[in-house]
Amino acid sequence: MSARKLFVTTALPYANGNFHIGHIMEYIQADIWVRMHRMYGHEVYFVCADDAHGAPIMIAAEKAGKTPQQFVAEIAAGRKQYLDGFHISFDNWHSTESPENYELARAIYRDLKANGLIVTKTIEQFFDPQKGMFLPDRFIKGECPKCGAQDQYGDSCEACGAVYAPTDLKNPYSALSGATPVLKTSEHYFFKLSDPRCSAFLEAWTSEPGRLQPEVLNKIREWFVPDEAGKSRLADWDISRDAPYFGIEIPDAPGKYFYVWLDAPIGYLASLKNYFGKIGKDYDAFMADPEVEQYHFIGKDIIYFHTLFWPATLHFSGRKTPTKVFVHGFLTVNNGEKMSKSRGTGLDPLKYLQLGMNPEWLRYYLAAKLSCRNEDIDFNADDFMARVNADLVGKYVNIAARAAGFITKRFDGVLGEVSADGDALLDHLRTSVPAITELLAERDYGKALRETMLLADRVNEYVDQNKPWELAKQPALQERLHDVCTTCIEAFRLLTIVLKPVLPALAARVEAFLRIAPLTFASAEQALGAGHRIGAYEHLMHRVERTQLEALFAPPAQEQQAPSATTDVAPGGEPIAPTITIDDFAKIDLRIAKIVECAPVEGSTKLLRLTLDVGEGRLRNVFSGIASAYQPADLVGKLTVVVANLAPRKMKFGVSEGMVLAASHADEKAHPGIFVLSPWPGAEPGMRVR
Repeated sequence: MSARKLFVTTALPYANGNFHIGHIMEYIQADIWVRMHRMYGHEVYFVCADDAHGAPIMIAAEKAGKTPQQFVAEIAAGRKQYLDGFHISFDNWHSTESPENYELARAIYRDLKANGLIVTKTIEQFFDPQKGMFLPDRFIKGECPKCGAQDQYGDSCEACGAVYAPTDLKNPYSALSGATPVLKTSEHYFFKLSDPRCSAFLEAWTSEPGRLQPEVLNKIREWFVPDEAGKSRLADWDISRDAPYFGIEIPDAPGKYFYVWLDAPIGYLASLKNYFGKIGKDYDAFMADPEVEQYHFIGKDIIYFHTLFWPATLHFSGRKTPTKVFVHGFLTVNNGEKMSKSRGTGLDPLKYLQLGMNPEWLRYYLAAKLSCRNEDIDFNADDFMARVNADLVGKYVNIAARAAGFITKRFDGVLGEVSADGDALLDHLRTSVPAITELLAERDYGKALRETMLLADRVNEYVDQNKPWELAKQPALQERLHDVCTTCIEAFRLLTIVLKPVLPALAARVEAFLRIAPLTFASAEQALGAGHRIGAYEHLMHRVERTQLEALFAPPAQEQQAPSATTDVAPGGEPIAPTITIDDFAKIDLRIAKIVECAPVEGSTKLLRLTLDVGEGRLRNVFSGIASAYQPADLVGKLTVVVANLAPRKMKFGVSEGMVLAASHADEKAHPGIFVLSPWPGAEPGMRVR
């Protein structure tokens, strides 16, 4: 195989928080692929960067009392512990807040403008009258105009995947203040994706066989809309934002900044350019080389930006477009349960490392679940423990453990000759290596590891048939013992070759134990041979323990409330809850609601069905456990307070769209009574309780 030149990236994480397990899954998927190509001897450059711009970071920095630059620098400083901890082999980690990104973003913009693809339009944009600023898309929420899902962001729906303008939202509100935004006009800069050149290019580029997964291509086709002539077109892309904004100012446009999704993917190029500056390699010459292949690993939530905006931006600015974009699904935990730190259902990658759990357990398990398709995968704790213990420890590592001691103690660590049955086994393993590496190259990791473990089963069957522990008891069979154990060590080496991209740290320990040079795929062609001396065997991997998983998924301990210096009374029969910040309180949207209708719930003695007017132009359905205290007729027409942004809850009686606030004593038997909160006269439906 001739040497290839590969430029590989993962999606840029937003620099407003630590890595979550979804980031780590993507990095592991890409890292395995990169390591596989490096084992072939290809020239591979694997880079990423922090996505450091945008209004959310500006706002978060302001709340933290820091400059945006300080804020993102502190986030960046915490990346290394994750990347090193899970053996992620990036060549470079950079930031979009960098000289290279400023230079490249402005150059690409100028090239697009020179190509006639930048236009200005006066648009109406949502403005927060309380905060005094135009609202970024992600700080406008409302109902999806396509599927009706509530609390969706202003640029795309997480429920149905629709992409739209913030002004298309129904019942919009500011996520910063809760205020209803008002429309103001502003001049914005657009990338003219509706230009026939763009549509023609993108239809051809996305349809290139093998460039995109079939399910991804099907999704992309939804975004092409027929024009008046019946030809498919994309909508023009708004690439500017108004000050105040943390980002890159548009050349010759004071107070206008590039929308973060324009300069963020340019961060891939900026990181590569920064790395080449460190190692003295010519960036421009490399990117101009037609032999260079460019690959991006991303999640399915950002398909639109990476398969339409990004290739169009590159192509029409005169740059190389991606060779392929690899899209993966989401990661759920324990049979699809939504992750929640408070309920202990989240998988915190840093906690995983801090508990001393082997990072290669997670690398192997995720790889065993990943395929080349855009599919969600689930982390199941029981399956994780069973698969790691059975496959890695029980099958793979056990081969070395069963043979190495005999080689060291009986034969001074020197390997012997292999007889015909051993040669047959090793030939089978050796001829299986190319097929498995091809599966790795296709990112069909799950199938590659299943095939590898079938080979490990075959080796263990050989061990069980020959019983080296029985051979060791018979002086006349020491030569056969030497033969069998040598076969096992060579088989273990061959299995390690195909597992090395997945288990790089373990492979390094195996290389040290076997006293060999770093393994490559070419290493499979030549056996260690008789006379090779190996080192003393040390246990290579421990089993997963149930207690480790229990600790990993244990809910965080509740903060202890400091005892009061003046009283130990528990008001209302229960202690005051742990202290929260004003930011925590601001997340709860309390609204005045009018009870329009109220009725008993058939099949329940506790619930009443309330129909509420919360000032939204529609009515809400809420179930409330107040039937013991109120007759339905007593509540109709009354005002109360409702938690308006509580996620809808599906009950057997229907869907409840909020929570009515009521007071009661913790000891209901000693202090009976439920008291629905009611505002003073003059309050109106929709008013926010602050």
